[in-house]
Order: sequence, then C-alpha cells, then structure tokens
Amino acid sequence: MELHSLKDSFDRVAKKRKVSYSKTHEVTDLIVQEINKAIKVMQSSTLEYKSELAELKKKLQEVSPLNQLEGAQKELNIALIKYPKALEKVFNPDISKAYQNIEFDSPIVNQIIASHFYRQGLFEVGDCFIAEAQDAEAAVAMRSLFQELYQMLEAMKSQNLEPALKWAAANSNKLKENGSDLQLRIHHLQFVKILQKGSRDEALKYARTNFASFAGNHMAEIQKLMGCLLYSDRLHESPYAHLLSPTNWDTVTDELTRQFCNLLGQSYESPLSATIAAGIQGLPPLLKFMTVMAGKKHEWQSMKQLPVPVELDKEFQFHSVFVCPVTKEQSTDDNLPMLMSCGHVLCKQSINKMSKNGSKTFKCPYCPTDIDSTQCRQLIF
Repeated sequence: MELHSLKDSFDRVAKKRKVSYSKTHEVTDLIVQEINKAIKVMQSSTLEYKSELAELKKKLQEVSPLNQLEGAQKELNIALIKYPKALEKVFNPDISKAYQNIEFDSPIVNQIIASHFYRQGLFEVGDCFIAEAQDAEAAVAMRSLFQELYQMLEAMKSQNLEPALKWAAANSNKLKENGSDLQLRIHHLQFVKILQKGSRDEALKYARTNFASFAGNHMAEIQKLMGCLLYSDRLHESPYAHLLSPTNWDTVTDELTRQFCNLLGQSYESPLSATIAAGIQGLPPLLKFMTVMAGKKHEWQSMKQLPVPVELDKEFQFHSVFVCPVTKEQSTDDNLPMLMSCGHVLCKQSINKMSKNGSKTFKCPYCPTDIDSTQCRQLIF
C-alpha cells in the first residue's frame, strides 16, 4: 500500500532530523566547552588575553563546526525536499475522478452520520448535526439507546458496575441466546472488587446470591473465584493475582459494548468508520487507474463494478457475494439472498419455487424445519 511508502519517507526525514539535531548539540557543546576552558584560563592568568584568544581560535578551527554540521544538514535537506513529492504522489488533491456520480439518499446518510456521533458518545455534536440537517429524526431514538450504553461505560470507569449489572439482568435471556457469558463476567468483576476490599464474608454472600444460576455451564470459573476467598487479605500475592489486572475491566467493557450493539441489531464498529477506512484503502488504486484511463471517464462512470481489483484488509471483507446452494447461482439485485426462520440462507427465486410462490410451506434443504416463505427476510451482507 502506498501509505506504507509514505510512512517510510516520513521515518527517513525523522531519522535525518534526529541525526542533525544530535550532531548540532554535540558540536555546540564542544564549542561551549572550549570557550569555558579559555575563560577559566584568562581569569586565573595575569598574561594578556591575546595569546589565549589565539589559542581558542586555533582549537575552534580544529573543531571545524561548519564542516561537521554540513554533512548531516545536507542529508536532512535532501530528505525534506523529497518528502513533499512523496506526499503529492500519495495524496492526490483531485479525488473526484475516482468516484461515480451517485444520488445519495440524504435522510439515510444524515441518519448514519448522526448515529455515528451517538455511538462514539459525542451526543452534543450529534444533536447539533440533527438540528442543522433537520431530517435525521430516526437518529433521535438511537441517541437515547447509546446514551444508556455510555452511562454504563462512564460508571465502569469509576468501577461502578450497578448500571451494567441491571442491564445484563434485564437482557439475560437474550445474552444467553447469543451465547454470551457477559452477565457472569460482570458479576466476576463485582466479586473481585468486594474481595479486594478485604470483605471475605460479603464476597461469599455475593457469590451465593449471584453465581448459582451459572453453575451448570461455568463451574470451573466459579470454583476458581471461590479459591480467591483463601487469599482475601493478600490477593495480589496469590495464584489469582491476574484477576486484579485492569485488562479484565477493559475486556468486559468491550464485550458490553459489543453485546449492546448486537441486541440493537447494530454492528460493533461504526458503519461510517468502516466505510471511510475501506475507502481510504481503495482510493489509491482507483486514482492510479483513472490516471491511466484519463480519456475514458465516461466509460468508468457507467460501470456497475470496479474496473480494477481492490485488495482490502480482512476486517473489510464481509462476504458480499452469495451463491445459492440450491441453484448454484450467484445472487443478484433481482434474486436476493433470504434468511429463513431456521437460520439457513437461500436465494429468493429458490424459495419462491419451493414454496410455489408462497402458496405452501416447504422443508429446508439443510434441516427438517418447515419454512413459511412469508417469514423469510432479506439478508444484508
């Protein structure tokens, strides 16, 4: 990726600057040292200063500061001259030639932007944006939801787990359906927090009250926590000292955010952030292509797919191509992938054919579940 070469150019400039800076200090210190020596000699001597000044001049000529600094400064200047050229090469100021003219649904775009601010905790910025956009009403509901999340996160920063515990308790069934042990992990932190204060009896009482419902699937972890009771007054010196690590709080905070977004039907990462980050990676090869194909901009504008392969990192690969396992054909805008009630996916035309255009139920090709086509939902990759 071209940004890597730009980083290398920047690192070279930084390295040359550091060398030049060090050499300048070295030569300056040497000059100051010789001058101080000469001053001491002149202060302790009754002889005329001319001989000492002549000796100082001779020593400074031997040091030859200009010659010593010239080489390092010259290399720095060369690196500084090359760096703007590297910037111009990577950051082409005219990116208009690398995008297609597409009509955006302004209300949807505004909603995405406002939601991005709210999920980042920038509630005042989001409110200001909504006020100026005047058409992002759907984002208002998102504000109250993410405000609840950030109230829990802010409380956790001061090691107050009560809001998170209440939310996890209220959504315990949904968390279990998702296979998440978030509720136990929050109880885990609360137990260790109580024990860390030296309240062994209180910690035991908390464990009896809150751990019983998790014993069936998490007995080993609960037993480990019970072992902590033996070291209540010296937990930091015990075999369980790792339970005091701040990273445990960070892990639970991330899991809380992930599960909160999951229950809202939202992705963990902001869609706007993911889109912009992917665009940053995809823009350089498109700009390079359009530089070569400068005379065929109209042809590029009418293409329905990218004219050149654009390699994105794994976090931006969302399996956007689906092949129906029944027809072995790739999904299209007219034949979209559909999620059935059993969790398996077929293309819309296959479902219509198997259900006689929705007139009867049919069995999923992968499992014995009876499928009602009216309950199938379009799957967005």
